[in-house]
Amino acid sequence: MRTGVRLGGGPGFTVDAVTCVDDHRGWSPAEVGSAYLLVLVRRGRFRRMADGRGALADPTMAYLALPGEEERFAHPAGGDVCTSLRLSPRLWRVLTGERGRPARPTVYVDTRLDLAHRRLLAATRSGDPAYELTEALLPLVATAVSRTAPPPPAPRGAGSRPGPPAGAVVEAAREAIASGHEAAAGLLSLAEFLAVSPYRLSRAFTRELGVSLTCYRNRVRVGRALDRLEAGEESLARLAADLGFADQAHLTRTVRHHAGHTPAALRRLLTPPRAGDPWRA
Repeated sequence: MRTGVRLGGGPGFTVDAVTCVDDHRGWSPAEVGSAYLLVLVRRGRFRRMADGRGALADPTMAYLALPGEEERFAHPAGGDVCTSLRLSPRLWRVLTGERGRPARPTVYVDTRLDLAHRRLLAATRSGDPAYELTEALLPLVATAVSRTAPPPPAPRGAGSRPGPPAGAVVEAAREAIASGHEAAAGLLSLAEFLAVSPYRLSRAFTRELGVSLTCYRNRVRVGRALDRLEAGEESLARLAADLGFADQAHLTRTVRHHAGHTPAALRRLLTPPRAGDPWRA
């Protein structure tokens, strides 16, 4: 069962929070899309099948949905919460430069795009849809669309190697990392769990997502740090320990590298000001 709440909207777009409480491994009945959508996962994960192509959606992987696509969904991990951005055909053409159908529907969400998503959600509460909300939406959508180019071709001879394709390897690894599987504690143990060589696992991430496996794993940890900071976490030392960083300094370096801000600065950026705060407008 899905429920939606309108968070805001502006000229040519709407922003909705969509909550799904389905819990099933099988595919849902087919439904045909009628709008241009960018869907970003806030919590949870699920699988989407669009025109026969499957993909895992979670906070690190958004997707574009186009009118006329046949979609099915499966929720083997339980429910989820997403942000759905609906664009008018005219705004879609303006933002995509008449590109039409993207080469692939999935969008890798790095920490900076995740931060843009969070700032968009904050802007829905601003009361200024024509400027502040629109200004938050434009770079988010433009960046997402720019990341739908196809992956580079596989090296010559790679197709003859035994084993699952790179995309399937990456998806299985993402599932293990997202679920906190004990094998995801290290690259070697993860490769053994997936029955592929460590080298192949590492190269698969670079080819499919354009980032290393190490970068991806840190992206997931930084996303969880942002959740905690947004909720008002006050102890950076506790946050570092809970997320498996060596210490607070390691957390700070990693977060600054991925998000461009220190954890303390992000906490101020993401949490609403309270009465008496010195930065309150």
